[in-house]
Amino acid sequence: MSASPVLVVTSLHDPTADEVIRELHDRDVPVVRLDSGDFPATLSVEAEITEHGLLGRLHTPSRSADVAHVRALYYRRPTGFAFPHLGEQDARFAVTQARYGLGGVVASLPGCLYVNHPHRIGDAEFKPAGLATAVDAGFLVPPTLITSSPDAARQFIKRHGSVIYKPLYNPVYLVDGVSSVVKVAEVAEEDIDNAVAGTAHLFQQRIGKVADVRVTVIGDHVFCVRIDSDLLDWRTDYSRLTYTPVEAPPGIRPALHRYMNRFRLVFGAFDFAVGEDGRWWFLECNPSGQWHWLETETGLPMTAALADLLERTS
Repeated sequence: MSASPVLVVTSLHDPTADEVIRELHDRDVPVVRLDSGDFPATLSVEAEITEHGLLGRLHTPSRSADVAHVRALYYRRPTGFAFPHLGEQDARFAVTQARYGLGGVVASLPGCLYVNHPHRIGDAEFKPAGLATAVDAGFLVPPTLITSSPDAARQFIKRHGSVIYKPLYNPVYLVDGVSSVVKVAEVAEEDIDNAVAGTAHLFQQRIGKVADVRVTVIGDHVFCVRIDSDLLDWRTDYSRLTYTPVEAPPGIRPALHRYMNRFRLVFGAFDFAVGEDGRWWFLECNPSGQWHWLETETGLPMTAALADLLERTS
């Protein structure tokens, strides 16, 4: 593949990435798709540090990319490195070498536009950092407590009344063989017991809301969609949602860009709660958030905006 390709780093089953790749193909932009979980079985790397910088190639069964001439990289949700054929200690060693070897090459592509850079994604996924940055950027942020102290949690609930619990990060785990996640839920003082001392928890004052808004920032483009439902967390039942494109209130767009610049992101999926007085309250920003279903629901040209960014025409 001679022309400068776009790398799409994601899992095999990713419908959102499929749509972006289809759009790029329609524009005759070459694409190399890879998943870190394919290494080393069907994905290989050869990279050399020379006086001219990083040189080499990444190879998949059907494509090859010159690491010195990748125009952009779309980092979605790849699977992790795995070496199931090795013993525990050897597998641990192999995973770390793959992460810092192949992962280090992918994170060091010269002249490449990252959407987003994997290291920046990692930084932005820490909720305490995201919430503190949101305050600095000028967003309204609900009072929030991160603690392992049951007493501190009870005092916070007593002080703020209606409080919700949120996981700081939401790994998938199995319940009776079914993939599950910890859900956002309202908590009372009597719900807090000594189990809180077992790890860190996030408690946040509940905002009396009339709706939610998902704001998807793609480069310079800002797409705002109001989500109406009667749910505490709209992500628990998509069948009960209605969608309306809206304009951001004054001050939101500059704050979005201040937030993005702080984490050096070019893509972000922001969630806001719309208070009863109409003000938007920042809840979180997912640097790898889903967005394509909103285009399907509203017709907003999000795929085209992302393809423009990756093609580097905007």
